[in-house]
Amino acid sequence: MTTPAATPRIPEAVHRRRWAILGVLMLSLLIVVLDNSILNVAIKTISTPEPTGLGATQGDLEWAINSYTLVFAGLLFTAGLLGDRLGRKKVLLAGLAVFGIGSALAAESGSPVQLILFRAVMGFGAAFVMPATLAVLMNVFEREEQPKAIGIWAGGVGLAIAIGPITGGVLLDHFWWGSVFLVNVPIVIVAIGLMIWLVPESRDPKPGRIDLVGVGLSVVGLVLLVYGIIKGGQLADFTDPAVVATVVAGLAVLVGFVLYEKRSDHPSIDISYFRNRVFSAAISSLALVFFALMGVTFFAVFYTQSVRGYSPLQTGLLMLPLAAAQLIFAPRARLVVDRFGVRAVCTGGLLLLAAMLAAFTILEADTPIWILEVVFFLMGTGMAHIMTPASVVIMQALPREKAGSASALSNTFRQVGGALGIAVLGSVLSAAYRSGVEDKLTLLPADARHAAGESIEATLGVAAELGPRGEPLVTAAHDSFLHAMHVTALCGAGVALIGVVVVALFLPGRAPQEPEAQRPEADPVGAER
Repeated sequence: MTTPAATPRIPEAVHRRRWAILGVLMLSLLIVVLDNSILNVAIKTISTPEPTGLGATQGDLEWAINSYTLVFAGLLFTAGLLGDRLGRKKVLLAGLAVFGIGSALAAESGSPVQLILFRAVMGFGAAFVMPATLAVLMNVFEREEQPKAIGIWAGGVGLAIAIGPITGGVLLDHFWWGSVFLVNVPIVIVAIGLMIWLVPESRDPKPGRIDLVGVGLSVVGLVLLVYGIIKGGQLADFTDPAVVATVVAGLAVLVGFVLYEKRSDHPSIDISYFRNRVFSAAISSLALVFFALMGVTFFAVFYTQSVRGYSPLQTGLLMLPLAAAQLIFAPRARLVVDRFGVRAVCTGGLLLLAAMLAAFTILEADTPIWILEVVFFLMGTGMAHIMTPASVVIMQALPREKAGSASALSNTFRQVGGALGIAVLGSVLSAAYRSGVEDKLTLLPADARHAAGESIEATLGVAAELGPRGEPLVTAAHDSFLHAMHVTALCGAGVALIGVVVVALFLPGRAPQEPEAQRPEADPVGAER
């Protein structure tokens, strides 16, 4: 019923090669997601002193991840609008090129500061890649095929998460740490070539003007907020005046951003979209999933490598069930939605995610490793049953011409959720670890205690320098980290439970069949039957 109305929008030549185009879009998506999943395995290596690593502190590591994420999230509004206005293919090609250049520079970083800077360049390029992939997808698939295509697209995230840690582990076993960034370059070259050959150009026939003020406010607000959270974790004191002032300033700027966008005649983000409670709930659920995913993978790497003693490659293999579950279930989640409705599927997914986060509290230094594997697999299963339905709701809530804006909103909330997950859960981990280990550092000189208590890697590094005298520090580091991990996991589970309430209240149930045909373009309830 919807096909005749949609057919004139998509030329037959494009329709015939739509699955090949989806493959190219997934390759572009692959490198953006792959980069963060590779870095999660490499953070321990990068934190070791030179020449093996860069001697990065936990704060440096959080900023190496968040400099990418913040630039990415802050520019997604503009990237989506530029794609709609100038052409999504052009923007996608430019983004891939910048991402490849940033990757090559990051591989040659000589200090944590340089790594943070070049990661920001990578984030700049990635900001123009991810929204364009979904926007192109929405313009080459008919409406009835969009849920299936988005499910496969979301499964590509799982594939990237699977390939990333394993690839990173193999590279770190044979090459220097910079190889985890250099590997992006050949993928970028291949993706650009295929993109030029296969992907058609598309744009919004009535684009808006670029909102420079809104972009500036969003970037400044996010940077201040996340910086304050990270600083609070480093100091193990969230009441420090500088921390409070920075966080409050960030929140104030973000409030100003929202007020400005409401009054602007050419906003980066149309605040009226959020009056739709279904749209807002779907966006929120994606943010919460990435909050949990990025926060958990951040501390899980230290658990497997620093406490359990696994190599980077072994750590990558251990994280395979998390990614495999997403790869298996994300493309099939639409079938479960057809039967039970969006609300039931997303609520169940978030409940499962919350339960698995809480399950991290049973992990100790000698827990059978298969238990961690089961936890990872069930976490991935829960995430797959949130990401696909929520993405479809968001993308089908707006007209096809606004696909870039819808994709930018979706990906902005993913990335902001991920940034806050690393910042908040990383800071909770850091604060809880420091409070647990600081009274065990009395054998160190007073001026060395603060640095030694910043992370488990810092403590273990000092213990190694002390030789036999440092053995008690190793035990204290492991015990303190496990306690900190348990506290952090419970915080993550609490956030996921908030998501359960939001989703259960506001996402649609199983809608009747008729509204889907009657409201094909703007009703996410009908779209997600």
